Amino acid sequence: MLMIRRSPIYSTIRKLSVSLRCLSDSENPLKDPYCDPGNPKMLQFGDISLAHHRIQSGVVRTDCRKSRCLSQLYDMDISLKMEVNQDTGSFKERGARYALLNLSEEKKKSGVYAASAGNHALALSLHGKQLGVEVNVVMPRIAPLMKINRCQDLGANVLVEGADIAESREIALQMAHKKGGTYINGFDHYDILAGAGTVGLEILEQVPLPDAVIVPVGGGGLIAGVATAVKALSPSTEVIGVVSETCQAIINSLQAGHPVYTPTHPTLADGLAVPSVGVNAFASLKGKVDKVLSVAENDIAVAILRLIENEKVVCEGAGAIGIAAILSGKLNHLKGKKVIPILSGGNIDSTSLGRCIERGLAYDHRVIRLSVIIPDVPGGLSKLTGIVGKMSGNVRDLYMERAFLRNDMSSQRVKMVVEVRGKEHEEQLKQRLEEEYDSSNCSFQNNRLPKL
Repeated sequence: MLMIRRSPIYSTIRKLSVSLRCLSDSENPLKDPYCDPGNPKMLQFGDISLAHHRIQSGVVRTDCRKSRCLSQLYDMDISLKMEVNQDTGSFKERGARYALLNLSEEKKKSGVYAASAGNHALALSLHGKQLGVEVNVVMPRIAPLMKINRCQDLGANVLVEGADIAESREIALQMAHKKGGTYINGFDHYDILAGAGTVGLEILEQVPLPDAVIVPVGGGGLIAGVATAVKALSPSTEVIGVVSETCQAIINSLQAGHPVYTPTHPTLADGLAVPSVGVNAFASLKGKVDKVLSVAENDIAVAILRLIENEKVVCEGAGAIGIAAILSGKLNHLKGKKVIPILSGGNIDSTSLGRCIERGLAYDHRVIRLSVIIPDVPGGLSKLTGIVGKMSGNVRDLYMERAFLRNDMSSQRVKMVVEVRGKEHEEQLKQRLEEEYDSSNCSFQNNRLPKL
């Protein structure tokens, strides 16, 4: 267990987290009182309007920015709802501030507790500091260090414990119960849903009567709020949810008619890796969402790349997933129409961003792998790289192999990673190398790129 910040409640937190591990499920009956599966609370439009009024002085009214590049690329009228421009980089600030504002003075003094891998924790930390409310956050061990440190910098008491968000949630609930604080679920607390709904209100104020709003879906809080707002004011607007192929809790839940536990798997959209949709969120979104579709991990990588190159926007996987749905070709019925993807968050660490860019370039046929058997003679390698250079290819990596060629003692295999301009340029380079070295001696491996 790692305690990031030695707050005054450090020893208490340690004792609680240790004792929790000794409890069986039957001995640990704690439930979130604000998220009751037997009595879900359906979000009302009036509460979104109230939230909009109360939080407007404390959160950024983000732009809904017309994207000329993406509109031209995909033959749609695309405007981007820029929630990446919130102070902590995500839409989560809206619900966090509203939930804190609605606390009684007594509950403010007792503090709030939450489990989060990042954005909800950041939002609570910032607005708790601004409003004078103590924030205690349990973050799973998989949480990015960047987000952990940022929560600490904002003054939150941070405990890193739990293999995943579910384990962290149990610890946070125990802490809230023992200390008399309020647990705030990041995607299912009623005030969180109302705050999220203000994104939908702003979209309709900025782009009247859009044909579709595309919403990332994890626990369902954002799409529940947005769908409630949009359908109240513009019933003809499609509300479309998007998930990764590796995390489909909302799809399974809609098919079953109730929230269904669905194991998650690693995804670039880690902010959407939630095993079960919230009960209040599900009750609120059911019947209001027109479609939910899944996209491949490689499409998410390319979407992140498209936003960086065309919009100069750094977006996390969850935030870019709406663009992934567009470029995947699964929303071609929206061609020529007004479409609003919500860029829900931009908190991605540099290591993950680098991996996404590299994978996006490969899937976009702009970085390719090739293997060529050439004569093992002076000038042989120079000739090969010269051909690549004359074809405007850029060699990024190169490896020569002699020992494992079985039949030919006078040749060597050269493996290269080459940067090209796209699929057409790749084919031109392939044709030129096969002319020089024979197709039997050339192998292009980009077409066998695995799924993430």
